[in-house]
Amino acid sequence: MSAVPMTDLAVAAPTRRRWPLIVLSTLFGVFLSYAWSAKLVDDEIGFNTANALLGHDAHKTPIAGIATGVLFAFVSGLAGSFTACNIAVFGAVGPLVGQEASRSQRFLQTVKPLGWLAAGMIPVSAAYGALVGIVGTRMPQFSTAASKAGTISPRSAQSMIAFGLIALVMIVLGLASAGVVKDPLGPLTRRFPNARMVVLGALVGGFLIGRPYPLFRDLFRHAASTHNPLYGAFAFSLQSIGNILVMAVLVLLLAYGTGGRLQRWMAAKPGRTAAVTAAAFLIAGVFTLIYWDVKVLGRLGYIWFPTAPWNA
Repeated sequence: MSAVPMTDLAVAAPTRRRWPLIVLSTLFGVFLSYAWSAKLVDDEIGFNTANALLGHDAHKTPIAGIATGVLFAFVSGLAGSFTACNIAVFGAVGPLVGQEASRSQRFLQTVKPLGWLAAGMIPVSAAYGALVGIVGTRMPQFSTAASKAGTISPRSAQSMIAFGLIALVMIVLGLASAGVVKDPLGPLTRRFPNARMVVLGALVGGFLIGRPYPLFRDLFRHAASTHNPLYGAFAFSLQSIGNILVMAVLVLLLAYGTGGRLQRWMAAKPGRTAAVTAAAFLIAGVFTLIYWDVKVLGRLGYIWFPTAPWNA
């Protein structure tokens, strides 16, 4: 039996358990945003990984040239896989693991969606990188000025808008997968079955528009300073590829490490694929919205949001 096609997720969504699924996924997304430790993920994992791969202090060592920048782009993307500005990419894991369970076709059915994900991601990343190479020095992300207390800096506003919009799209896709709202991609995916993965890839590429991660901003400033749109496009594409590499490995491990049992379990009942997809989108979307919009407003004193003791 085949898994439910990505075009029919809303039709196949569970009916009796959809609201508990939505509530639990939302609560988990909120809790994750509350508990998330940027110091642990950004500094201990991200910086240390980049330092080990590059052999020097990735953040403090200037990028010497274009060749060095290309290597830095991929390494910093890989090192930033689990940062808060990239965690929403794992919302795509759900749609990717529910493919055919046939052993002979398992690799193709796992890798093919990743290819469509990249097809949506790379053009967005490249276009933004080219734009940075042309006008980047005049963009908010180029600024190194510290945010003033009680005010939203242009750099923070760009992050809030970019991640807020991405989060809302993921939440809508999650609700559509649960069958609560009409699938906005339904008409498109009926004509182009892989359109959903392309759209997800475009969202991943869009992370760069708001990303405040220090290693990415080092790359941003270098690309902007070169005034080379081709370099910017290539470097930003590599950054995004590095971002999804860990997710790709995770998907392959799920496909092969379970011997196909996970796919067979999901394919046994159509609603399971829809439920996993809905939960993945909702958790990623709620986390992104809370972390990059609500918590930022809380830190600036506009609203109240609790701070975990380990983040105080």
